[in-house]
Amino acid sequence: MVPFALLTAISDEPEDEMGRRLDRLQAAEFLYEVNLFPDLEYTFKHALTHEVAYNGLLQERRRELHALVVEAIEKLYSDRLREQVERLAHHCLRGQLREKAVIYLREAGLKAYTRSAPHDARGCFELAIEVLEALPESQSTLEHAFDIRLQLRTVLVQLGEVWQAVERLRETEALAEKLNDDSRRGRISAMMSLNHALHGQLDEALSSGARALSLAERLEDLKLRILATSCLDWVHALRGDYGKAVELALTNIGALPAAWVYEYFGDTMPSAIWDQVWLLRSLAHLGRFAEALDHEAAVIRLAEPTRFRAHAVGLAYHAAGVLHLLQGDWTGARSALDHAIDVNRRGYVVVNLSVTLADSAWVLAQLGEATEALNRLLEAQQLLDHLVDMGLLGAGGPIYHALGRACLLLDRLDEAGRLCGLAIERCASQPGSVAYAQHLLGDIAIHADSSDTEGGEAHYRQALALAEPRGMRPLIAHCHLGLGKLFARTGKREQAREYLTTATTMYREMDMRFYLEQAEAELRGLT
Repeated sequence: MVPFALLTAISDEPEDEMGRRLDRLQAAEFLYEVNLFPDLEYTFKHALTHEVAYNGLLQERRRELHALVVEAIEKLYSDRLREQVERLAHHCLRGQLREKAVIYLREAGLKAYTRSAPHDARGCFELAIEVLEALPESQSTLEHAFDIRLQLRTVLVQLGEVWQAVERLRETEALAEKLNDDSRRGRISAMMSLNHALHGQLDEALSSGARALSLAERLEDLKLRILATSCLDWVHALRGDYGKAVELALTNIGALPAAWVYEYFGDTMPSAIWDQVWLLRSLAHLGRFAEALDHEAAVIRLAEPTRFRAHAVGLAYHAAGVLHLLQGDWTGARSALDHAIDVNRRGYVVVNLSVTLADSAWVLAQLGEATEALNRLLEAQQLLDHLVDMGLLGAGGPIYHALGRACLLLDRLDEAGRLCGLAIERCASQPGSVAYAQHLLGDIAIHADSSDTEGGEAHYRQALALAEPRGMRPLIAHCHLGLGKLFARTGKREQAREYLTTATTMYREMDMRFYLEQAEAELRGLT
């Protein structure tokens, strides 16, 4: 489609003569009008007509016309160039305006990313890199090459193409060294921290994040400090250091200027949303549900204006779902998780979909919707296998646990046990996740079809040994409930009463009503 204003801008003819020519072409059915408002636009009736007309021009004349089109668009739409970046990129490429092509391709990629079109964004960024490689090396081309690769890395992670993302990150590392730029070195260290965390290499992730934070403090670079701290609060949450994660997230939220609320700082989403997500989840694991509910409202409020950015919105609603799930509010969890799944599907956010589906399978199984729970369980397992094939073990622990919970509720005990074993084997660097797996193994052991009380007690005690130093109060209460049930079944009534009383008190304090009813029922059964 070509606007009439653009045709007149690149033509040597008066506007009225141009109008008569277009009328004749319309009468001959070569062209037709496609828009009248806000701009009159024309297009060829048949693609073949366009091809013949274009091929009839000499190559140099084509280049000149494309360059004229770029100049005309920049003048006509100077106040709204963002609307035209795709068209500008196309004409810059055809007009061999390579430096401008890089700029407009990058803008087109960013625009595609913000509307949750990661495949389009990837195409724009990769083409921009290809154009850059044909240009003479300079400070400007090296800086563009660095920035575009970092943005491409973000898109590749969202699409689940993590090996390619790592490769691009390595390339940016080499460019930062060539530029001798400490600020860029710091950004690479922060991204490396996220990369290590995705692969379950949490010691390396902490080291890289600390290096980025050290550079930020030396350079007095607030943006880098916020990015590095955001990386570290996630790493600590993965390690089960939920208290430290809360501390870092609150520090970052407090340091963030209001004008930067939707700044990405090179990450996959605005740091304000990322920090609220891990603050919310960490508070939930600590049993600080009243505080977490306040932050749920905050993260949803922040994410909704970015509704076209599926990664941010999906993660925000998933965090809300985790909060309600851990509290035992199955209806609230279902609503938030269903929304997260829908957003992640529409936005092609592969990397987050598996864990969201797994949590949803657990919730649906708890609500008695066995068929749909099984469907989501199987889909989540398939996606998890894909993540494992790519070495993405950082998110594995919560996925294994949620799938194991769903399997236990669906009476698939052997599969539940297998998933717990994988969580312990593959997520050894995540003691919080291992604690949940050990507790689930305890529940499996005392299930009516198993009745392995000795094994169950051992698993509960191992879970407690990991959960207590980390302040994981909901899980500690669950372990007390499990031990109370176990001792009640083996006739050790005093021990059962002690554990069940503790569980009841903890559940009441945390307002975990679903589990409180279970504990109270067990206590009544002792009388």
